[in-house]
Amino acid sequence: MSLNRRSLNLVAAAFALTALSYGLARFAYGLLLPQIRQDLTLSVTAAGWIGGSAFAAYCVGIVATFACNGKVSPRGLTVMASAAATLGMGLVVVASSGLTLGCGVALAGLSTGLTSPPLASAVAARLNDADRPRANGFINAGTAAGIVFSGLAAILAAGQWRQLYALFALIGIGVTIWLWFAVPRRVERDVAQNFSLAMLRRPGVLPLCASAFLMGLASTAIWTFGADILRSEANFSDQSIAWAWIVLGAAGISGCMTGVFTGRFGVVRIQHLALAGIALGTLGLSTASISAGSGLVAMCLFGAAYIVSSGVYLLQGIRLFADRPDLGLGIPFLLLALGQTAGTPVFGAVLEAAGVIVALCVFAAAACAAMVLCPRDGESPRGQMCQSTEGLGR
Repeated sequence: MSLNRRSLNLVAAAFALTALSYGLARFAYGLLLPQIRQDLTLSVTAAGWIGGSAFAAYCVGIVATFACNGKVSPRGLTVMASAAATLGMGLVVVASSGLTLGCGVALAGLSTGLTSPPLASAVAARLNDADRPRANGFINAGTAAGIVFSGLAAILAAGQWRQLYALFALIGIGVTIWLWFAVPRRVERDVAQNFSLAMLRRPGVLPLCASAFLMGLASTAIWTFGADILRSEANFSDQSIAWAWIVLGAAGISGCMTGVFTGRFGVVRIQHLALAGIALGTLGLSTASISAGSGLVAMCLFGAAYIVSSGVYLLQGIRLFADRPDLGLGIPFLLLALGQTAGTPVFGAVLEAAGVIVALCVFAAAACAAMVLCPRDGESPRGQMCQSTEGLGR
């Protein structure tokens, strides 16, 4: 990949924003939830609703980027995304109740919805067709890199979650300034940007939406409650939980290879394998009380499968909305986030009512249902999907 200095700066800044908004602002909540629950005396159900607020705010952010399309520049949207992450995490630092915490978590979650569409537009405008897939592969790794960083920071902070969020907020200030100089102000478009509900009637769109919703729902078992389950059911220490989070994030870096995998083995086959991995990783978490190693394996499997699966949804969306790459990215991710919004409080309620084994089995079954519903028709020739990528897999 041969990029000039401006393009390299854009890709690096996009990587940093992805790590900030997804890895720190959104997913660090699940890592630090055991400590937060203990300090603020939150119930499992309350923690679930607070976690769900981040995913709900993500949906609002995605819709807002559609509404702002053509009215606010990619630079403006990415700066707003980074600022929302920074302010949200700053609010978490001073939280003394579930309400304040929920507001901070929701504001941090809003940043993720504002992140991906403008980055997709900026990368499409600045880079040529040959360089986009590889650049986006690097940007994809930002989520996993942020998760790994949050895990390492949690080990060093030794349970001081407020100090961690303060560190993350300081990083957010730096990323916000960087984005102002790195992201282009204007993006020229060659196609009409008007959205029509008729677009949703295109072949394959409804199965894609249904499958993405169920995958998002299934993923909340680990994203929000994985650390809490490891602590309560397997007696993991805070340090061991942080290492499990690092393993999850490190495995997720394999998502950089999604385009390569789909080009070689086919989109549908890779999606089936990834969703099966989410189901097995979710079920495997129940064995952590028997063997700590099996818990780490489950987190590893889930991390790789989630990043790959979300990347495949992106590829499928881009194919279905080749004339609107922002919608091709936004629609599947919006449905994925709606599933996560619903799944977080539902998992908390099932966990309290029926126990961890039943809750994990139910949510693993949701991943299997997503496998059945994922689009099967219109398979692109090998390699074509990779070359059409203009977004970020989450």
